[in-house]
Amino acid sequence: MNHSPTSTQLPAFQPKRILITGGAGFIGSHLIHFILHNRPDYEIVNLDLLTYAGHLDSLKDIVDNEQYTFIQGDICDFPTVESAISNCDCIINLAAETHVDRSIANSTPFMKTNTLGTQVLLENALNHSIKKFIQVSTDEVYGSLSLNDPNRFTEQSPLQPNSPYAASKAAADLLTLAYHRTYHLPAIITRCTNNFGPYQYPEKLIPFFVARLLKNKKVPLYGDGLNVRDWIHVIDHAEALLAALEFATPGEIYNIGAENEQSNLNLTKQLIKLCDRDHSQIEFVEDRPGHDRRYAVNPAKIKNNLSWHATRSDWPAALEQTVNWYREHQDWCADKI
Repeated sequence: MNHSPTSTQLPAFQPKRILITGGAGFIGSHLIHFILHNRPDYEIVNLDLLTYAGHLDSLKDIVDNEQYTFIQGDICDFPTVESAISNCDCIINLAAETHVDRSIANSTPFMKTNTLGTQVLLENALNHSIKKFIQVSTDEVYGSLSLNDPNRFTEQSPLQPNSPYAASKAAADLLTLAYHRTYHLPAIITRCTNNFGPYQYPEKLIPFFVARLLKNKKVPLYGDGLNVRDWIHVIDHAEALLAALEFATPGEIYNIGAENEQSNLNLTKQLIKLCDRDHSQIEFVEDRPGHDRRYAVNPAKIKNNLSWHATRSDWPAALEQTVNWYREHQDWCADKI
């Protein structure tokens, strides 16, 4: 059985109108494009506050699409959400503050948007009898693995967040599960690994390092650089979210990963090579407080239950394609670093 968008099998759930929050962000904009391309009958409402990380430039090619509507607004504002949710039958919540360094400097916006904002969405979803609620979370809620641990996080792993960002997302996950268990809201949680691809805001490692390397600037690498992350292409993530929307069982949690672990140091060396620079560009800096050593999730559940697996995260070809995109679109990062 294949639940991919190219499948001829009819989805178990076919939404008419989807509210996507945070749709002007990196993952959200790719998800909107992916759905409109593969499900042209679905209508999408994009609710986004347009903070520093939200950019309508990544959606300018669909502004005239009759299936797409944009609303600028805050998910923490109850009347705004109530208006945006009108006539929608499902929600995919991608609206979030996501940068760990910013959460360490000031956790308040993270608790407000990621936790309170999710509660506002859940309450509105309940009031409007939403048929599917997808809470897009992160593998960071699980905490940290050691480098030599043969295991990876499963959906049964305990929540042990180590940063204010991760804690705010864990709180949102628990709220979502509580609304499912208490009120029978048909909610699903997805927890994805590190995303990469075009149009990512350059506070994240890959676009930030590439932008600096192309300008022959040094790149700051935390600690010894041996921290490990699993990297997934953003379109693989979008496909997984669509599979969850159409086929996932309410009350379930799904880990989304590409089983593509890379140390930050190894990734940096690959970026240096792709940007025609040398290792003297690396500047080791003081480690981030509470820096998780390793993230790695086991995606067996989503593979077995939803017949999804990553197909676009082939390393190093996918990384090279991503670097080439930033090389060809240096204006994307120019006013952001």
